[in-house]
Amino acid sequence: MNVASLAAFGLLLVRPGVLVMGTSLLGAGHAPAPVRIGLTVLLALVLVPFVVLPLNLSVGELAIVIVRELAIGLALTMAIQILLAGAEFAGHFAGYQIGLSLGSLIDPQSGVRNNVLAILYANVVLVICFASNMHHQLLRALAESYQRLPVGLGGLPTDSLTTSVAHMLGNVFVIGVRIAAPVIMVLLLVELALGLLARVAPSLNVTTAGAPIRAIVGLLVVAASLNALPTLIGRYVPTLLRVAAETAQAFR
Repeated sequence: MNVASLAAFGLLLVRPGVLVMGTSLLGAGHAPAPVRIGLTVLLALVLVPFVVLPLNLSVGELAIVIVRELAIGLALTMAIQILLAGAEFAGHFAGYQIGLSLGSLIDPQSGVRNNVLAILYANVVLVICFASNMHHQLLRALAESYQRLPVGLGGLPTDSLTTSVAHMLGNVFVIGVRIAAPVIMVLLLVELALGLLARVAPSLNVTTAGAPIRAIVGLLVVAASLNALPTLIGRYVPTLLRVAAETAQAFR
């Protein structure tokens, strides 16, 4: 195997490497480095018979192709990360309403301080993604991306990139609000009830008495609403994969 063939195989490692390094379903930052490297090489070896690799590229052309491969891999990665970001947003939103914002933990997935509900929602959504075989869909999208976007120089990003990125980021807030909606609505009714109670019994310290009521009712609603998460996530998976494909198409 000559140097050109090695360089071509190195290009084949970029797109699946970004997917493995950036997607929680395939390892991301919390899997051991040898596992991530091995999975990347394994995916590249499986794709070798189906991918046409460019040979005899100059140094400048090689750099351009690597950047393009990184961008395409990152676009595919966002399909999963948008779901997890939406789940974490829902956890922050619901946790603030319940009163859990004062306590936080270090999230091993993102490495930042998250409240308990944000970690709970993110891990539940991650398990749902595995249970619904979304990692299989992601790998199929990776294989299909080489047919629609072959390894090569490509062209400049199209104008659709801005629209696709905005649509993708907007889904974070849509998914987050929809996940947290039951908690928000029930706690709104609790706040109205506490407000009426404060008017009826002014001597009662509603601020102190309301904290455990919000926590108990909020956690009960969270537990009850978890049953609806698989249906909600399954509804958004095709949309996010489609938006990720549209974002990747901007680099054709």
